[in-house]
Amino acid sequence: MTEADASSSRPLPGFLDLMAADPAYSACPEARLADLRARCPVHADPVTGHVLLARHADARRLLNDPHLWRHPSRAAPESLFYRFTELRPVDPTVPAGERTSILMLDQPDHLRIRAPLQKAFHARVFRARPLVEDVVERVLSGLADRHAFDLVSELAVPVPIHAIARILGVAPERQEEFRQWSESIILTLNPLRSAEQDAEALAATDALHAHLAELMALRRRAPADDLVTDMVQAQAKGAPLSDREIMINLTALLVGGNLTTTDLIASGVKLLLEHQEELARLKADPALATAAVEETLRMEGPIDFTVRIAPAPMTIAGVPVAARQPIFALLRAANRDPEVFPDPDQFRLDRHVAGAAPHVAFGGGAHSCIGAALARLEGRIVFQKLFAVFPDLRLEESAPVYRSLPGFRGLARLPVLTRPE
Repeated sequence: MTEADASSSRPLPGFLDLMAADPAYSACPEARLADLRARCPVHADPVTGHVLLARHADARRLLNDPHLWRHPSRAAPESLFYRFTELRPVDPTVPAGERTSILMLDQPDHLRIRAPLQKAFHARVFRARPLVEDVVERVLSGLADRHAFDLVSELAVPVPIHAIARILGVAPERQEEFRQWSESIILTLNPLRSAEQDAEALAATDALHAHLAELMALRRRAPADDLVTDMVQAQAKGAPLSDREIMINLTALLVGGNLTTTDLIASGVKLLLEHQEELARLKADPALATAAVEETLRMEGPIDFTVRIAPAPMTIAGVPVAARQPIFALLRAANRDPEVFPDPDQFRLDRHVAGAAPHVAFGGGAHSCIGAALARLEGRIVFQKLFAVFPDLRLEESAPVYRSLPGFRGLARLPVLTRPE
């Protein structure tokens, strides 16, 4: 049997083979994704009822199509994606905007809520550089005398949490409590969580919502320079938002932004330390931190896939898609498509110049990541300041440890040393 024959007879990887819970996939996702992209880039997976897209062009078209649906309750009941609703059954008596955040909402509620939130949040991010610099400097000052530390828990986790806490307006004395809630709520992103984890996440969500309700009431009486004030003032001026919709979506900003920015920071530092020539270029020209963020997002984007649902029968590259069938854009596969990114497995800061093809790490279209600008800002500042404080930073020889959270690619630990051998 030839190598080509062996390849064609090997079963195609399905959706369940592309999960971080599988140690083989977690160790090297691209091995399976490259196989799928080369052999069957549009793959109807019979096990889950999903259609998988592994090419950049197909993924971009999907993400930019405004007619597709998002919420799992609209998927075919026999699909795995529909079963996500079983974790949180839909109560039709509760308005859609008060059941879920803009991450999963469809129109018209999605735009109604996203528009005022995005306007307020992006205005905050536009002015946030001094705030983020202060957060990063404070975290790094606490590590300045350390010979070794875990970059994930001691830098990549606290920076995003403390930055968003300050943007929201959480009081300094409540920020440690806020951090604990944030880390517990992240458990909601794992569809395989245990009953104990579910209870922990629910308790943290209730505590955070209670705190946000308290903060909203306080800001109505005494406005401050923060995002919570912005949102209650927008509501007072006519933005069609309920208090619960504000709370749910501020929580989504917290959960979605913290985990993914933690992963961006940790993965970027790892890639830079593994590619010393590129790191030397960054040290010589700190402005290249922008390119380092983009190349990290392309090579090691925090999110493996995103989903849309076909409202009616359609075809993608000749493959039929049934009405209500979930379609998963495999973002990690799309971002290493050799048709778009030459030498896709090489970490190169010179890729990201004017006119270069964009990666899809932040999704696209109406559901593009609302926190992308803040994540990019935090990544740039960390990459610039970390290597200024620790010019001799290096990886420990022990292998990095990845989390086993389905759909996400992130390091659980990244031990580093701060001094030369």
